[in-house]
Amino acid sequence: MAFAAAPSSTPAPTPEHAGHEPYTSHPMALGVLTTIFFMWGFLTCLNDILIPHLKSIFQLNYAQVMLVQFTFFGAYFLMALPAGRLVAALGYKKGIVAGLAIAGVGALGFWPAAGLHLYPAFLGALFVLATGITVLQVAANPYVALLGPEKTSSSRLTLAQALNSFGTFLAPWFGGLLILSNVVKSPTELAALEPAQRLLYDTQQAQAVQGPYIGLAVVLFLLTVFVWLFRLPALSEATDKGDHARHGFADVLRHPHVLFGVLGIFFYVGAEVSIGSFMVNYLSMPEIGHLSEQQAAKYVSWYWGGAMVGRFAGSALMAKFSPRKLLAAFATINALLVLTTMSSSGALAMYSIIAIGLFNSIMFPTIFALGIERLGPMTSKASSLLIMAIVGGAIMPPLQGLFADHIGLQHAFFLPLLCYLYIVFYGLRGSRIRSLPAADASGIH
Repeated sequence: MAFAAAPSSTPAPTPEHAGHEPYTSHPMALGVLTTIFFMWGFLTCLNDILIPHLKSIFQLNYAQVMLVQFTFFGAYFLMALPAGRLVAALGYKKGIVAGLAIAGVGALGFWPAAGLHLYPAFLGALFVLATGITVLQVAANPYVALLGPEKTSSSRLTLAQALNSFGTFLAPWFGGLLILSNVVKSPTELAALEPAQRLLYDTQQAQAVQGPYIGLAVVLFLLTVFVWLFRLPALSEATDKGDHARHGFADVLRHPHVLFGVLGIFFYVGAEVSIGSFMVNYLSMPEIGHLSEQQAAKYVSWYWGGAMVGRFAGSALMAKFSPRKLLAAFATINALLVLTTMSSSGALAMYSIIAIGLFNSIMFPTIFALGIERLGPMTSKASSLLIMAIVGGAIMPPLQGLFADHIGLQHAFFLPLLCYLYIVFYGLRGSRIRSLPAADASGIH
C-alpha cells in the first residue's frame, strides 16, 4: 500500500485571484522532502568532525586532510550529470529513492574502512556516500521549488533547507560525543605501545567511526523504503520528459542567470564548507578560542545552527521581500564578518566566524531557486549544472589548506571573503533574467 501525498484542495488560481495562490500545492510531499533534507545535512556536516579525527589518527597536514572534502564534494562534480540523467529516466520520486539507497551503501562502507585503518578506504566510502547525496540534491532541490507557485519557490526551498541546517546543527554534537571523545595518541606514544595495546587502540579508534555510520546506514535504508511507499506527485513536465525541443546543457547555459548561478553555487559552497572544515582547528588556536577539539565541535554546531535559524526566518522574509536584495544584503554582512575574524583575536574573532552561519542561511536555496527560474522543461538540466557546481566544496577547502600551511589559517580566510563578494554581485545583477530571442526561449514558460 502506498501513502498518498494528496495535493492541496485549493483550486488553481485565476489571474484575478493570483495573490491568493497557496504556498505549496502538495503539503504532505513537502513534509516528506524536509526529512530527506535533514538527513543529507547531517551526513555532510559530519565531515567537519571526521576531519580532525582523521587528521589526528593518520598524522596528516591541512592539505592532506582536506582530501576528505575534495573527495566528498568532488563527487558532485563527477556524478551530477549522471545523476541528472538518472533522475530524468526514473523521475523525481524514484531518483530520490535511488539517492537514499546509494548513500546508505556509502555509510556502510565506513565499517571496512575503519577496520582496515586505511585513509584511502575512508575516502572511497565518502565518495559513494556523496554520490547518493548528489542524486538526492539533483532530484529534491528542484522538486521542492516546483511544489507550488513560482513566486514562493525561494521561500519554499529555504524552508526545506532549514531542516537541512537542523541536521548540520545536530551532527557536530553527535560526532563530537561519539567520534572526538576518544583520546588520540601521538606518534611517540604509539611507538611505545605493546602490540596487544596497539591492537586494542586501533580497535577503539575504528569503533568510534563504525558505530555512528552503521546507524546512519540503517536510517537511510529505512527512509528508502518509506519514500518508495509514499505516493509523490510526478511533476514530469519539469523534467527531460517534458522537453520536446531536446535542449542541451549548452542551451541552458546561454541563460546568463543560470551561468552566473552555477558560479554562485560554486563560490557559496566553497566558502561555507571551507569555514566549517577549518572551524574546529581555528577555534582550538590559542590566540582565537584556546579550546579542545571536543569543545570546539560544539561551537561548530552553533555555526550550522545559525544557518537553521536564518533559514526559518529567511523563508518568511522571502515570501514578502525580494530574494535578490536579501541575498546581496546577507552576503555583504558575511564579507564584513570574515574581515572581522581575519583582523581580530580572542572572543571577537571567534564569534564573528560563528555568526557567518546565520547569514549563510538563505544563500544556497536562493541562488538555486533564482538559477532555475522560468526554465520550464529545462529545469532538470539546470538543476544538474547547479548541483555540479557544489564541487566548490571540493576545490576551496584544499586550496585554503595550502594557504593555511604557508600564511597561517587566519589569513587564509581571504578566500571565503572573495566568494561572498561574488554573491553580492549575483544578488544585485547576475541573477536578473535577460530576454533571449524567441527561438532560444522556446523551452521557457
